[in-house]
Amino acid sequence: MAYLPAELIKKKRESGELSEAEISFFINGYTRGDIPDYQMSALLMAIYFRGMSEAETLALTKCMLFSGKTVDFSSVPGFKVDKHSTGGVGDKTSLILGPIVAACGIAVPMISGRGLGHTGGTLDKLESIPGFNIHFSLEKFVQAIRDHKICFIGQTPEICPADRKIYALRDVTATVESLPLICASILSKKLAEGIDGLVLDVKFGSGAFMKTPEDAEKLARLLMDVARRYGKNVSALLTNMNQPLGRYAGNSLEVAECVDLLQNKRHPMTEDTRELSLQLSAQMLWLSGAAPSLEGAYSKCEESIRSGQAFKKFLELCRLHGGDLSGLPVPRKNLTVTADQDGFIQSFDTEGIGYAGIQLKAGRARTEDKIDPVSGIEFHKKVGDAVKKGETIFTLHGNDESLFAEAAKRLSTCVTYSLQKISAPVLIIKSLS
Repeated sequence: MAYLPAELIKKKRESGELSEAEISFFINGYTRGDIPDYQMSALLMAIYFRGMSEAETLALTKCMLFSGKTVDFSSVPGFKVDKHSTGGVGDKTSLILGPIVAACGIAVPMISGRGLGHTGGTLDKLESIPGFNIHFSLEKFVQAIRDHKICFIGQTPEICPADRKIYALRDVTATVESLPLICASILSKKLAEGIDGLVLDVKFGSGAFMKTPEDAEKLARLLMDVARRYGKNVSALLTNMNQPLGRYAGNSLEVAECVDLLQNKRHPMTEDTRELSLQLSAQMLWLSGAAPSLEGAYSKCEESIRSGQAFKKFLELCRLHGGDLSGLPVPRKNLTVTADQDGFIQSFDTEGIGYAGIQLKAGRARTEDKIDPVSGIEFHKKVGDAVKKGETIFTLHGNDESLFAEAAKRLSTCVTYSLQKISAPVLIIKSLS
C-alpha cells in the first residue's frame, strides 16, 4: 500500500503509532531514493520528540535489518561474539578486546562504524594505520573470521543500506540521542553480522548520548530485549563517560594507546581503558561458554595480554587488512592547556571535549568532512586528581597549528575545579545479564 510521507510524519508528530507497513513504506522508500532527505529528517525529528513503542522499535529494526543482506557464518564453527559501545570520547576498547577475545579462540566479527556526533569511530581509528583496508566483501569477511577469528569491516553496501543512509543523516540533524533510533541502528547491523552473542557497553554522562544512568539502563534493557527476540545471548555494562576514557582522543593517538596496552605497558592515564577492555572481554568469553565464570574469563583475558598473544593477534589483524603499524603517523605540533587555579579536578564537560576534537579535525562536523588522522587531545588529569595552577590539563596534538587556538579556548571551559578533594567516579556501575 502507498502512503503519503507527509501524513506519516504528521501521525508520528502527533504521537500516533506507526504500523509495521507504514514504517516499511517510509524506510524502504528512503533507501530507494523515492523519499528525500528532508522528509526523512522530519520523521527522525518527530521520532526524537515523540519516541516509539516497543512494537514500532521492533518493526524499525526488522525493516532496517532486512533492507539488505545478512552474513551467513554457518560455515564457521564455534560461537561468534561482538561488542557494541554507544559511544564516547577516547573510547577505543574494540581495538583491544577484539584481539584479546580472538587470541582466546573465540571468533569476533566486527562491522564497525565511523564517528557519530562528538564521539569517535572505530573505523576512523583503524584507517589511521597506513594501508589499513576496511572494505572487504562479505565473502572475504567470512573467510577472514574462519581463518583468523577476527576481522573489522565497515558497513558494506549490502549490509543494512537503510541504516547506512539514516545513520549519516542523524549525525547532521541532531537526532542521534533517541532510544528507538539508537536501538534500531545498533541491532540492525549487529543482527546482520550473524553473531551468536553480543556484549553492550552502554555509556552515561556528559560525554555520552544518554546523560543519566537511568536513561542508559533504559536503552540497555531495550537493546537486550530486542536482541533476545532474535535469539541472541546478550549482556550489558553501564559505564561512566563523565570524563574521557584513557589518555588520548584522536585516531592515530588512540591506536598508539591500544598498542601500548596490548604490549602490557601500564600508564596511570590508561588504567581505565585497560580495565574496561578486560571487563568487556570477560563478558564476551563468558557469553561464549569459553570460561565457567566471569572471574575465570577475566583471568584468561589478562593472560592473553601478559603472554603477548593478544598483541600477536593485533599484528595478525593489521596484516590481514594490509595495515602497516610501523608507519603509524605521529603529530608534529602541540599546544598545552593549563590549570588556572590550585585544587582538584571536579568535573569535565566531556561532550565539549569531543567537540574540541572536531575543531581539530579529529572528528566530523559534517558527513563529508575529512578527518586528520594525527590530530587529537591528550589528557593529563582525571576527576579527583590534585592540580596546581599552571599545570598541564590537556595537550592538543596535530599538524595544523591554525586549529589550536579555538580548540584550546573551548577546552579551557571544559574543566571545573574544587578546593575539596573529589572522589574518583566509578567506571562500571552495573552489569546486566
